Formats: sequence, structure tokens, C-alpha cells
Amino acid sequence: MTSWNPNFAAALEPRLETKTDTDTETGTSTRTERARLWNVVVLNDPITLMSYVTMVFMKLFGYPKARAEELMLEVHHKGRSIVWTGERERAELYVQQLHSYHLLAKLEGVDR
Repeated sequence: MTSWNPNFAAALEPRLETKTDTDTETGTSTRTERARLWNVVVLNDPITLMSYVTMVFMKLFGYPKARAEELMLEVHHKGRSIVWTGERERAELYVQQLHSYHLLAKLEGVDR
């Protein structure tokens, strides 16, 4: 039986994408890139009931009724509302789930 190698465990951990910049005076520096954030945007439509949109926001995102109503009213009055922001894969899932509830939704990248 072989002994435990701590370097082996470190090799299994996921790593963030890094870029290396080389400067002749300072040597090499490493910079970690942050993952881009994405907004889930719900768009207004003239057919869907406001109470239904509120219910979907509560059920899908776990928002309390007051927050869900606030977002629903923003969709109603402004034509759109950012209902969630985060990593792309999860944002895509939320957009797909909103579509399954027959709500108009899209994904938008966050500019930093």
C-alpha cells in the first residue's frame, strides 16, 4: 500500500483559469480571471396575469411575496426586470425554467 501524497489531492482540485504576464524587470506574475456574471431578464407580455408572474418568482427563485411582487411590477411598468444574476450555467437553467412557465425571459452578460 502506498502512503498518502498531499500533492495528489491538490492536483484533483478544480483550478481557475489564469493568465500569466511576463515583465523583464519584475519577473512573472499570475493573475486570476473572474468568471463573467449573467443576468436573467424577464420581459413583459400583455397576456400573463401579474399574480401568476409573482407566483413563478416565488416558486422558482424562492423570493418572499413582497420581493416577487416588486420584480413583477418592474416587469409590468418598465417592460423588463433583472430577476437573478450569477454564473452562466445556472442563469441558462433559470431562463429555460421561466420559458417552461410560459414567461418571456433572456440572458444578458453583465458588463464590469
